Amino acid sequence: MTTSGPGTGGPRVRDPRLDFFRGLAMLIIFIAHVPNNPWNEYIPARFGWSDATEMFVFCSGFAAAIAFGGTFVKAGYGYGTARIGYRVWQIYAAHVAMFFFIAAVVAAGSAWLDGDYLKQLNLTWFMENPAQGLLGLFTLTYVPNYFDILPMYIGALVLVPVVMALSRLHAWAGLTFCAALYAANWLYGWGLPAEPFSDREWFFNPLGWQLLFFTGFGISMGWIRTPPISRPLLWLAGGFVVLSIPAAHWGTAQHFGFLQQLREDIWIWQEKTDFGVLRYLHFLALAYLAVALAKGREHHLLERWARPILTVGRNSLPIFLLSMGLARVAGMALDEFGRSAASLALVHGAGIAILIGFAYWCTLLKRQPWRRLEAEHSSRSAAAANASAPHPVVTYRPGVAPAE
Repeated sequence: MTTSGPGTGGPRVRDPRLDFFRGLAMLIIFIAHVPNNPWNEYIPARFGWSDATEMFVFCSGFAAAIAFGGTFVKAGYGYGTARIGYRVWQIYAAHVAMFFFIAAVVAAGSAWLDGDYLKQLNLTWFMENPAQGLLGLFTLTYVPNYFDILPMYIGALVLVPVVMALSRLHAWAGLTFCAALYAANWLYGWGLPAEPFSDREWFFNPLGWQLLFFTGFGISMGWIRTPPISRPLLWLAGGFVVLSIPAAHWGTAQHFGFLQQLREDIWIWQEKTDFGVLRYLHFLALAYLAVALAKGREHHLLERWARPILTVGRNSLPIFLLSMGLARVAGMALDEFGRSAASLALVHGAGIAILIGFAYWCTLLKRQPWRRLEAEHSSRSAAAANASAPHPVVTYRPGVAPAE
């Protein structure tokens, strides 16, 4: 992976690893959100403190530096801030649209099928209090569970202009601010209200999760120099990941009293809402192992077997929006057909195939192939018009040159 160098403020060049890991995260997120899903027992989140959410947030920060960092550096602070504002608006609109789409899906399921799917998502209050619910939805003071990751992403993006302004003082000034904000959130218990009718906070507190977002952002901008691949660090990262499995995996911990006690003692440090430090360390260890495994093998990610995952990763936002609704439909299908091994494989296979197909469709639309066809049509029309146009008659007289 190439870069302009630490501290220079230039974002790294995009490479396939970013798209591959983000695409993998999208597919795992789909599986993780299918209700009452036995496959959930085998996703990475069951065997460690971090999960696909960390992968998504880190990659989003890395990609944000590629997408917007260059604008701040080359075009100026004002244009960079304007682009961030536009992206925030896009994510906000996507969040609102996703809520209504999924609300319609579960309302239809509740009406047509034998299940109270509105209650499963705790949307009954919204249906009973539409005026208050709409006000809360559009002001982000009503953020029900299942609809909480995009508001957190908005919170992280809003901080980008602040971090970029501080980075003008020193490359580490912005990152120091992020670390201080993370620590202050833990010390003072800051949080954002998630419901008008309770004291529940946003499930993903952006004041905590921004630390991971800006870790990816800082690496991509060249502010953070990633450690070299070395045997001691590989043993350290691998040991931490392996040793966390017995306590993180409930299927193992439930059989040992000391592991259950350990889980209770360290539970706050792997807490998800404020992004406990164990989650941060676990993700960094996993990321280091993944980078070491992929080093020198990046070309394999361009082979045919990896292209569907890469395509999903390159269209992460539309794929995320579709997957969240599709996961509810998959849960309804499993309620109807049962959760046998065959039905689970069929429903998951169909869902993943739909997501991959949708990703290819999004890629096709991005390439705008009709532009080439329109240009070819215009060229043929112009050629035909020229061929059918009458040619002027030129009369030659001896000793007189024809007019040009």
